[in-house]
Amino acid sequence: MRRICLTLVAATACYPTTTRPDLTPLPAATRIELELDVAAATRLVALELDTDSIPVARTEPKDGWLETEWFNPVTLAPVRGRPLGHDAVKVRAFVDPGRPNHSNVQIEVVERRVVNPAMPGRELEQVVDGGHPVMLRVLRAVGRMQVEK
Repeated sequence: MRRICLTLVAATACYPTTTRPDLTPLPAATRIELELDVAAATRLVALELDTDSIPVARTEPKDGWLETEWFNPVTLAPVRGRPLGHDAVKVRAFVDPGRPNHSNVQIEVVERRVVNPAMPGRELEQVVDGGHPVMLRVLRAVGRMQVEK
């Protein structure tokens, strides 16, 4: 009985708990390095996106990520119904430890251009082009973060 209890305790102690979604940033995501730890860098990214009116819905500094809901890039209002086409975007940021006292930040602005019920939604997401209004806001925020550090 003692052996079973020790095994259960060991198994639960090793169970990683995180709120971070099981996603890998898309290759075209914007990348920067900040001289901050993961939690502080995540908070800074959220603050800078908020400064540019990007409606961040969830921020998890401990786990190094944040995201918006699907929103309209012109009105910045949440999208009702199916997010599809240029009228619905989502912003996600992933913050990972880098070299000592630094964090690597990857920010993606995505849209879904097609519908395919047979595929997971993530596989339908594509990074918007560089001239997209939300991408321009993100790049402006990135520029401020690189200056502030």
